[in-house]
Amino acid sequence: MSEIEEFRARSGDEALAKKLNRLAWVISAAVLGLVVMMQRIKFPLPEGVELSYLPGFHALLNLGAAVFLILALWAIKAGNVTLHRKMIYAAFACSFVFLLSYVVYHITTPATLFGDANQDGLLTSEEREAVSGTRPYYLFILISHIGLAALSFPFILLTFVQAFTNHFFRHRKLAKRVFPVWLYVAVTGPVVYLFLQPYY
Repeated sequence: MSEIEEFRARSGDEALAKKLNRLAWVISAAVLGLVVMMQRIKFPLPEGVELSYLPGFHALLNLGAAVFLILALWAIKAGNVTLHRKMIYAAFACSFVFLLSYVVYHITTPATLFGDANQDGLLTSEEREAVSGTRPYYLFILISHIGLAALSFPFILLTFVQAFTNHFFRHRKLAKRVFPVWLYVAVTGPVVYLFLQPYY
């Protein structure tokens, strides 16, 4: 029996799946609330502390998540469930560290505006005109990145729960839809950073 057949033969834990599914929705609601809160509340950093290095770190974490997701897909297609799980755990770790660091950065640092050449937090008509050719592309990528990140987050957790509780048919069905969205979010994170990099 192959490794993948051995995993598929395991019986699912329905009771645990129900509990973890509820927990996934609670965590998703809490994260959404946290993200909304960080847009409205700002905590000043102590004097001498600055976090300007974090956007680049966030881009690296997103890139890492994308690489691990691609390796996870390759592993499961090769029938290597153990490697697949390790790569998914690594992608989760990158995304988890990103989320914590992202919240810390945005709860303490004013938002960076695309095109804000003098970095004063205001976008003048001249600055807006200077980036008018690329701004629509930036906004499309940014809005799709944020929107799909928020939409996919609970379903990423639910997909994980199905595998963790040995419901591999449900896991595979969800993963076929969730995986490309998670990968898109991970890839577009560094793209957004590259757009904004001149304005940090």
